[in-house]
Order: sequence, then structure tokens, then C-alpha cells
Amino acid sequence: MFRPLLCMAALLVATGVVWGADCRNAMDQASMNRCAGDDYRAADRELNAAYRRLMGELRDTGLRNKLRSAQRAWIQFRDRKCRFETANNEGGSIHPLVYDMCLTRLTRARTRELNNGLDCWRHGERCGM
Repeated sequence: MFRPLLCMAALLVATGVVWGADCRNAMDQASMNRCAGDDYRAADRELNAAYRRLMGELRDTGLRNKLRSAQRAWIQFRDRKCRFETANNEGGSIHPLVYDMCLTRLTRARTRELNNGLDCWRHGERCGM
């Protein structure tokens, strides 16, 4: 019992999950699952805002279409990668927690990529994301 809890705590620290006061003290699986879901939804809102900002910066329709296509493909990749990474936990009560933590980690990384791309476009550069 102690080892799985230690592993879960290490996962929380490693993924940078930041929860509110109630979530920092979550002691039952349902609460931890809810908090991980809340954290993912917050990360998803940040991703969508970064995407909208970058789309707003791109004037060329072709570039906008390419970004839209890339983003759609990335979402499929993220979801499939997290399903693979958490396959060993499917059916278990911890699965929603580890799945949402994976989504959050990848979503935050993509948000950083989009924000970096926005910085490049604003400075008139065409740097890769």
C-alpha cells in the first residue's frame, strides 16, 4: 500500500501538478481524480488561449490552415499517447488520475510550443516550434 502511494506522490511532483488547497490535501482516490481532471481542464483552457492568440497573429490563410491541421493532429497524438502510457492502469480507480496527469503534462508542453511560436511571429521570425 505504501509503495503505490509513494509512486503516485512522485508522479504528482514530477508532472508539476498544481492544485488548490482542497486538492493538496486530497486523501481519497475520487478527490485526487477530480483534482487531476480540474488541472487538465485548466491546462486545456491555457492551450486554447495560446492557440487562438497564434491563429490571430497569422494573416496568411495557408499558414492558418497548416496550424489548424497540425493542432488537430497533435490532439490525436496526445490522446493516443496518454491512452498508451496509462494502459496498465485501465479499469483501475487510479486510471483517471494518471490519464489526466498525462494529458496535463503534454498539454502544458504544447502550450509552451504555441507561445514560443507566437513570440517568433511577433518578432518577424519564422522559427520552428
